[in-house]
Amino acid sequence: MKKKLKPAENYRATMKAIGYVARKNATQADYDRIGFMSGLEVHQQLKTEEKLFCRCPAGIYQDDDTYDAEVIRHMRPTLSELGEYDGTALMEFKTKKNVVYRIKNETTCTYEVDDTPPFPVNLKAVDIAIEISLLKKLNIVGEIHITRKQYLDGSIPTGFQRTAIIGVEGAIELRNKTVRLIQLSIEEDSCREISDVGHWRVYKTDRLGMPLIETVTYPDMVNPDEVAEACQVIRFLNRSTGKVRTGMGAARQDVNVSCRGGTRVEIKGVSRIKWIPELTHNEAFRQYALLHIRELLLQKVKKPEKWNMQYQELNPPDFNFRSKALKGLRNAGMKLYGVSLPHFQGLLSHFTQPGKVFADEFSDRLKVIACIEKPNICTSDSLKPMEGEEVYQKVRKLLGSKSDDAVLLFWGPSEDIETAIETIEERCRWAFDGVPNETRKSFADGTTIFERVLPGADRMYPDTDSKPIPLRDEDIERLGKNLPITTMEAYQTMKKWGIPEDTYTYIFKNNLFPMISELVEKQKEDPVFLGTLFGHRMKFVEGHYEKASGFDFQRVADMLIALNKRGLDRELIKPMLPIIYEHPKMDLDSILTVLDFTSMDEKHVLANLDFLKRKFSSIRHSKGKDAELKWLMGQLRSQAVGNVSINKLKQKLEKRIQ
Repeated sequence: MKKKLKPAENYRATMKAIGYVARKNATQADYDRIGFMSGLEVHQQLKTEEKLFCRCPAGIYQDDDTYDAEVIRHMRPTLSELGEYDGTALMEFKTKKNVVYRIKNETTCTYEVDDTPPFPVNLKAVDIAIEISLLKKLNIVGEIHITRKQYLDGSIPTGFQRTAIIGVEGAIELRNKTVRLIQLSIEEDSCREISDVGHWRVYKTDRLGMPLIETVTYPDMVNPDEVAEACQVIRFLNRSTGKVRTGMGAARQDVNVSCRGGTRVEIKGVSRIKWIPELTHNEAFRQYALLHIRELLLQKVKKPEKWNMQYQELNPPDFNFRSKALKGLRNAGMKLYGVSLPHFQGLLSHFTQPGKVFADEFSDRLKVIACIEKPNICTSDSLKPMEGEEVYQKVRKLLGSKSDDAVLLFWGPSEDIETAIETIEERCRWAFDGVPNETRKSFADGTTIFERVLPGADRMYPDTDSKPIPLRDEDIERLGKNLPITTMEAYQTMKKWGIPEDTYTYIFKNNLFPMISELVEKQKEDPVFLGTLFGHRMKFVEGHYEKASGFDFQRVADMLIALNKRGLDRELIKPMLPIIYEHPKMDLDSILTVLDFTSMDEKHVLANLDFLKRKFSSIRHSKGKDAELKWLMGQLRSQAVGNVSINKLKQKLEKRIQ
C-alpha cells in the first residue's frame, strides 16, 4: 500500500519529481530539459500633446480621487460573424461585474465612451512609431489600416481598442543572438485600474486613448535572462529617440511563456524588467508541474470524458468547526458546499510555483470568475489539520468520497455558488488536458495568479470609422535620416571605451549614451570617468536624494563643461551631484559656495603635509607606507577635489613618504 504523504511532504516530493530548480541554480540544460520558450509584447507610451484618436491632452494624470462623472457598464457577449462566442467574453459575463469609469472633464471626452466617432489619427504619433520601427529594422507597411481589437476586461469602455500595424518582420541584436520581431503597432492605451473587489471593478480614464506602441517578438528566447535582455534592448531603443514617455506606468510588457508540451500563457502588465527572469522561470516550471499532474491523472482515469465530480450543500452548524474561516460562515451569510473530486487525492497539494500548490489554481479562479474573495476554499489536504479527524471523515462520508478522491470545500454568497461550481469543474477538466490558455497577473516575488481566459485568435476586425492612410516613400526616408545610434552599437562602443558593464543598464535606461558620446568627442572627457559618474555616482544620488521637478541630466553635463572652462578638476562634479539633483537652477558659483570650496594650487594643498605626517606617527595603529598613504589621502582628499587630481596627489604623497 502506497504511503499517504502529508501536504508539506507531498509539496516537496512533487517539486523533486518534476526536477524543479531555483532560478539562481538553473542552467541552460535545465531550460532545455523542460523546453523553455518565451516571447514579448512591449508597450511604450509616446510623447505627444494629444491622444491618438481625439484632441484631449495626453500625459495629464489624476493624482487624487476626484472625478466629474461616473459611467457604469456591464459585459454582454455577442456572437461573432462565424456564429461563435469568445471565451474571454463568456468568462467576463460570468463574473457579473459592474465596471465603473471615473471621468475627469480635463482628460476625457465623449469619444472614449464611444458616443463620438474617432478623430483622424494623431500623425505626430504615427511619425514616432515609424521612426522607432525603422530603428528596429522593421519593414514599414505601405498603408496603415486601423482595426478594432476586442478588449474584454473592461479597461476600455468601448470593449475594443483601435490599433494599426506600422512595421513587420524586424530584428534586434542581443549580446549573443538575434531576436526576430513580428511587428510594431500603434494603439490607444487603456484605463488605469483602481480596484477590483467582488462584483465591482473601478477604473480611472486619464490615460485612456494615449498613443502607445507595441513591439511583438517571436518566441526566440530560450532562458529567462534572454527575455529580460531582449526587453531591455527594446525599451532602450524606444527611449533613444527621446520621443517616448518614461516613468511609472509609461512602459509595460506582457511576457508569453511556454514549456515543451505546454501552451502559450501570457503574463500581463509586468511593470519592472527585473521581475521577468523569476516570473518566466516559475511560469515554465508551473506548466511543467501541470503536465506532471495530467500524467498522474491519466494513469488513473482512462476515459477523462466520463469523469464527473459530486457536490452538495453542507450545513455549517452540523460540524463543530474550529477554524475562524468556517466558524463565521453563517453570520457572514455565506453558503458552504463540499465537492468530491474522483482520483484527485494528493494532487491538490502538488507543487506548482514556489510557495503555491495546485489548490491555489482553484482558489484564484473562484476569486476572479465567481468573485468570491479569499479565503474561499479548504481542501482535503488542509481540512484534517484544521478541523480534526472527526470532521474530515464526516465530510468525506457525506460526499461519498473514496480513498483516492480529493475533497474541496468552498463558500460564498448564494448568487455566486452556481458560477463557482462551474469554475471548479472546468478547472478539473483542464487538468486532464494539461495547461489552460490564460493570462496571469504578476507579483514581485516571481509568482503569478490567474487573471482571465486568453482571448481568441479572431479578436481583430476592421474599423469602419477610419479610412486607410497611405505612407509615402519620401516621408519614410525623411524619418529614417536622423535615427539615433542603436543599442548594440552603443554597447559595443562603451565596451571598447572600457566603461564598466554594471553601468550600462542605468545609462541605457536614461538614454545617456548620446550625452556621454558628445562629452567624449567635443570635451575630450574620459569615457570611463563619465560612465562611472552616471552609472555609479548618479545612480547612488538618485536613490538617496529627492529629485527636483526641473532636473535633467543635461544639467550635469553643463556643469562639467563649466568646470573645464574654469580650469577646475572634473572630480569636483562628484560632490556637486546631490546639489544639482535637488537644486538644478543653482549656478556654479552658488554650488561651490555651498560646498565651501576654496580654489588653491598644489602647493597650498600640500602645505600642511609635514604636520599631518607627524600626527600620523603619533596616532597610527598600522605600520607601513600603505597605511600612512591611505591616511594622508583621506586627510587631503576634500581639499584636493577640484584643485589637484586624486592620481596626481597620490603620486606626490608617494614621493614624500620615506
